[in-house]
Amino acid sequence: MKFLEDQLHKAKKPFEKGGKLEKFMPAFDAIETFLFTPAHTNHSGAHIRDGIDLKRTMSVVIFAMIPCLLFGIYNAGYQHFRAQGLLESATFMDMALIGLMKIVPLLVVSYGVGLGIEFAFAIIKKHSVEEGFLVTGMLIPLVLPIDIPLWMVAVATAFSVLFAKEVFGGTGMNVMNVALTARAFLFFAYPTFMSGDKIWVHGATGNDAMSGATILGDLAAMKDPSGLSNIQYSAADMFFGFIPGSIGETSTLACLIGAAMLIFTGIGSWRIMVSAVLGGAVMGLIFNAIGVTGLMAFPWWQHLIVGGFAFGVVYMATDPVTAASTNTGKLIYGFLIGMFAIMIRVFNPAYPEGIMLAILLMNVFAPLIDHFVVQANIKRRLARTAVPAK
Repeated sequence: MKFLEDQLHKAKKPFEKGGKLEKFMPAFDAIETFLFTPAHTNHSGAHIRDGIDLKRTMSVVIFAMIPCLLFGIYNAGYQHFRAQGLLESATFMDMALIGLMKIVPLLVVSYGVGLGIEFAFAIIKKHSVEEGFLVTGMLIPLVLPIDIPLWMVAVATAFSVLFAKEVFGGTGMNVMNVALTARAFLFFAYPTFMSGDKIWVHGATGNDAMSGATILGDLAAMKDPSGLSNIQYSAADMFFGFIPGSIGETSTLACLIGAAMLIFTGIGSWRIMVSAVLGGAVMGLIFNAIGVTGLMAFPWWQHLIVGGFAFGVVYMATDPVTAASTNTGKLIYGFLIGMFAIMIRVFNPAYPEGIMLAILLMNVFAPLIDHFVVQANIKRRLARTAVPAK
């Protein structure tokens, strides 16, 4: 590592002030600080330095998503061979190769387009490259179907970076989650590619043995609760993730592993996660009491382990930029996300996966929630210190 650091220092001279490549310094600085701790020094005032910077924080989040990514790679192959009726003859490596073949290009396009825009804005605006896309570049492919065309990933990534982040001032200034904005853009711009019954399983087209529809898609079309017994996936399949769905969202177990990492490192808010689960459970119980359609009668606890609920709650609802900041606000924010996610599933048959819209909606209201929490706290403090009239 010392050799690499020395080589970087030698290569840095043309990028420094007065050098031929001075205007490309933000791009070089991004690579240097990604590999090594920044050697920046303070020139005025007293500062307390933490041992972790934004890049290291983002790296922890990426590591927390690796269980979802790895299982998504395996599940892509698993669903492919299951759809073709070749599951018994397929090996682990066969499944992994299918997954790698489909998912790696999505990652390359997402990071390539997103970081390209980030580097361009940094050079134009003459500031350091912002690190927020390190996580967003991983999140975008994980919330998409396996067979989505690469050009759509590129268009959605560019749209989300430009209109959900850069127009607001960049990382830390965005109002809505960037990755969810990309998915929302694709859903409303190209709905057939985001809600069809084949794109959730690679190679399922033309196969009559199995539909590629998700469980929520089947439930949304189910008018009679008596059809719940015909669901071909067990609760264990839903929990472990052996079901069709977005690449990284199917395994609740993988999401729980990621949640443990985020909570242990103090990066993810347990308040948001726990309150979102409680909100989803409460709304699920309310609908179970009515039980008119398949989605209403679907057991409340299974609502929490199917679809993108767990993934959204762990990795997107906890985004510190777009979530509520106060402790009480986080509890309210998470609870409403859980409630709205299940409510949208049930009341909108055209879009049974409601966690995306629920999070985006609460992203907009997060500042308002914090405002009322702070004002309520101010009133309580003033009431305690008020001098009674004589």
